[in-house]
Amino acid sequence: MGEKNMTIYQTYIISFIVENKPGVLYKISNMFRRRNFNIESLTVGPIEHDNFARMTIKVKGDEDTIEQLTKQTNKLIDIIKVTILDKKNTVMREIALIKIFTADSKTRSEIIQYVDVFRGHIVDVSPESLIVEMTGDSDKINAFIDLSRPFGIKELARTGVTALTRGRGDNKR
Repeated sequence: MGEKNMTIYQTYIISFIVENKPGVLYKISNMFRRRNFNIESLTVGPIEHDNFARMTIKVKGDEDTIEQLTKQTNKLIDIIKVTILDKKNTVMREIALIKIFTADSKTRSEIIQYVDVFRGHIVDVSPESLIVEMTGDSDKINAFIDLSRPFGIKELARTGVTALTRGRGDNKR
């Protein structure tokens, strides 16, 4: 029997330095859409240089296709720089707000203990719920969410991954 061509999909974090103006997000997201990529998370915000922003996109794909995609997005006029981040040399964080149902004081106490163990913060308290702020890598946030599900999650909001290269990094401006 012949070998089957197995495509290996993995998660990539891609950092874009872009001009901070209308339409840039559309151009990049449209490039991903045309190639049938689902953007798993996206964060955008201004950087230390006026008129520029950092866009961090988390996406799954195979190495060749991701490489081709980054080369094509790098050709867009509003894109200053595109970098596929090396996970071993990158600090990545995400923020989640989780509203958890608290039926009674025992439940509330348990949730508070879990929040402490995960180094989260309680940012709102009401008679029937707590809102927890959790910061860290996606695995940590997923673990806290899984632990909280039996109590009843009322609402959940996540920022998506944001990331910077460790040390001097590759931004040599």
